[in-house]
Amino acid sequence: MRSIAAFLVLALIWTSGLFAFATRIQQSTPIPDPAPADGIVVLTGANSNERIAAAVDLLAERLGRRVLVSGVNREVTREQLRRASGTVRRLYDCCVDLGFTAVDTVGNARETAEWARSMRFKSLIVVTTDYHMPRAMLELRAVLRPGAFELEPYPVPTKALKSRDWWRAPGAARLMVVEYSKYLAILGREAVLSLGPRETPAAPSPASPQQKD
Repeated sequence: MRSIAAFLVLALIWTSGLFAFATRIQQSTPIPDPAPADGIVVLTGANSNERIAAAVDLLAERLGRRVLVSGVNREVTREQLRRASGTVRRLYDCCVDLGFTAVDTVGNARETAEWARSMRFKSLIVVTTDYHMPRAMLELRAVLRPGAFELEPYPVPTKALKSRDWWRAPGAARLMVVEYSKYLAILGREAVLSLGPRETPAAPSPASPQQKD
């Protein structure tokens, strides 16, 4: 009986956390006028074209000097990516850098850190989907020295998750549960690492050409 009660308590805590996480996602919206930053980084994944278009729009508004598109599929050419995202060639050719090494969010963070340091940037606008933003910010803050970099989130809305009854739609519910579980895993990892000296993670393997959230 005690084990069943403990399981029910844990399930209740997990479910409460899930709905709190969902509320956070639903309430996250892009800031209409974000403060200008040195650079803009867009993390690829689902709906990458929308993310890239949002980042280039910020660039066009002179809210950053350059854009990094992190986690580009190695099989996609620069021109194919420009056409798919519908970005203006003038801005794209002059001020958009492509990163091909990242294959997941951990890799995005490392790739972003290397780019920011090479450019000597100290402030970044981070563009990704709303549901991916909490985990992306955790990963970025894990590799960018606290206090040395300013990070401004710019979440791209996911229409399927904005409904109050998102949990009734199988696709939206699955997406929310998976992302929440990944977020909890990163929180747990950071909690464990905070107990001792942090080691620099190994570089991501470049073998896979496909970027995933």
